[in-house]
Amino acid sequence: MADCSPWQPPRPCEAYRAEWKLCRSARHFLHHYYVHGERPACEQWRRDLASCRDWEERRSAEAQRSLCESERARVQAARKHILVWALRQSPPADWHLPLPQEKDE
Repeated sequence: MADCSPWQPPRPCEAYRAEWKLCRSARHFLHHYYVHGERPACEQWRRDLASCRDWEERRSAEAQRSLCESERARVQAARKHILVWALRQSPPADWHLPLPQEKDE
């Protein structure tokens, strides 16, 4: 990995800081807990921010490796979530008709 001479982190360090700050916000906590039933894991964003800053200050090979692995894992996680619903090409033929009434009314 260290063979690329002008290597740059995949994102600017400010992006990692913004993601970490968002992850720790009350709004994100409530939304994540409501959707997933668990607390959001913000530790990876903090590690990425520390690695990015370490790369900027010392050009650490360990920081470079850590950032590359983290971004690779994020891309893989995003790829495994496929669409659940089949997208329509056109609306149903009877979309304009009134809805059927409830039977117990």
